[in-house]
Amino acid sequence: MTKNKKLHGFHFSRRAALAAVAVSAAALFTFAGPAPSFAEDKLIKVGIMAGEDEDVWRVVTSEAAKKGLKIETVIFNDYTQPNEALERGEIDANAFQHQPYLDNQVKQHGYHITPVGYTGVWPIGLYTKKYKSVAEIPDGAVIGVPNDPSNEGRALRVLQNEGLIKLSEDAGILATVADVTENPKKIEIKELDAGIVGRSIDDLDAGVVNTDWALKSGLSPAERIAQEPIADNPYRNFIAVKEENKDADWVKTLVSSYQNDTVKAEFDKVYKGTGLSAY
Repeated sequence: MTKNKKLHGFHFSRRAALAAVAVSAAALFTFAGPAPSFAEDKLIKVGIMAGEDEDVWRVVTSEAAKKGLKIETVIFNDYTQPNEALERGEIDANAFQHQPYLDNQVKQHGYHITPVGYTGVWPIGLYTKKYKSVAEIPDGAVIGVPNDPSNEGRALRVLQNEGLIKLSEDAGILATVADVTENPKKIEIKELDAGIVGRSIDDLDAGVVNTDWALKSGLSPAERIAQEPIADNPYRNFIAVKEENKDADWVKTLVSSYQNDTVKAEFDKVYKGTGLSAY
């Protein structure tokens, strides 16, 4: 039975428009054929986030065990820590992030980490308890967005898609409120920690909330009045490893232990449609 270890870090300011990722990496990140099995059980440590993913990874662990791969999940409560732990060799893989987030982490810290297999996608959405549509949002409304680099840009694009603001043409995926060039309703955009936006929804007119945080905050799909497109979404999460291990047999086994119908069924049960399998 997998033994879970909890590591507590600092609070994360949370989870280019990479169109090419959706097509070119799809084949790389899906292992259709049988993965290698091991004559002797091999143990690897995989960093995941506390919460619903623990249930999903219990099933992944069971699937991997059938192929001779033992998984020990290491549970994090802080999104800044799993990549640091992977880079230091304290864990062998992690599964919690999307490409824009990893790109920013590599730029900041010089990590030697690469994606090896997609897991799920959680479309970010605009939630409110006060209005039934985007059109009802009044002038001067206060809208919360995540304040971390990758997710703030993502949230602002949701507002732009809905006609609430317009961003400068050269604003990349790390767009901030400084890139807003038009704001016809004079909306106040309030930058908050990703985990706080959903919990502050009663004090806001609306908030752009990562779907996993919406679930944790008790928000329902009925309170979501807009969301980003799902097709060709560059924010698919994935399993990541050190670059030196990307072609290892155990990596292929790990990915195939996630990408199967048994795990998908548990994923769908746990996330209740708020997250979608992305492989």
